[in-house]
Amino acid sequence: MKRYLNILFAVTILTSAFTSCKSGGGTHPNVILIMADDQGYGDLACNGNPIISTPNLDRLIEESITLSDFHVAPKCSPTRASLMTGRHCRHVGVTGLNSLQNLMVTEVPTMAEIFRENGYRTGLFGKWHLGDHYPRRPEDRGFNEVVTFGDGAIGTMGDTWDNTYFSAYFRHNGKPEYYEDYCTNVWFNEAMRFNKLPRGRAIEVLKRNIYLL
Repeated sequence: MKRYLNILFAVTILTSAFTSCKSGGGTHPNVILIMADDQGYGDLACNGNPIISTPNLDRLIEESITLSDFHVAPKCSPTRASLMTGRHCRHVGVTGLNSLQNLMVTEVPTMAEIFRENGYRTGLFGKWHLGDHYPRRPEDRGFNEVVTFGDGAIGTMGDTWDNTYFSAYFRHNGKPEYYEDYCTNVWFNEAMRFNKLPRGRAIEVLKRNIYLL
């Protein structure tokens, strides 16, 4: 029975959602990575923010393994490249967000490829922004199941024309598929479907193993 690794990349902290895992037993844990786009360390109440209330995230942190010393780049794609490879973003060819600056090299294996080689089934639901064409799409870089959008964000040149965050064509394993829902709901529901879990069980599942970045 295979173990599961799901990685969800959210568009912004306002649209961050959670993936879940179905355990395959043994000593290999399920792994969940939550990455909120444009969220700073000080944006969470648990990190001392006196204005913003983040009770759900605070609860997750209390029940999770927290990686509090992960050094990021000042931009989205470079940070994602570092997370996916464990290398400095410049060492894997990612220095910016567009104009071919966000195309991650294929010579360095991704986290998803390594997990998959070790018996995990992998999924990515949300933002990728590290290449939209073969061989740099997420489905080319180790993910078994992918629901994302083109070019890093709704409304960009590489995305489907006239898309919105509330009803849009997303790329499901490389093919356009229409979803009539808010984007975060789409990714959450697809993650639940991927794991064959009913809606409403997110917190119970997330209690098992959470790696929060």
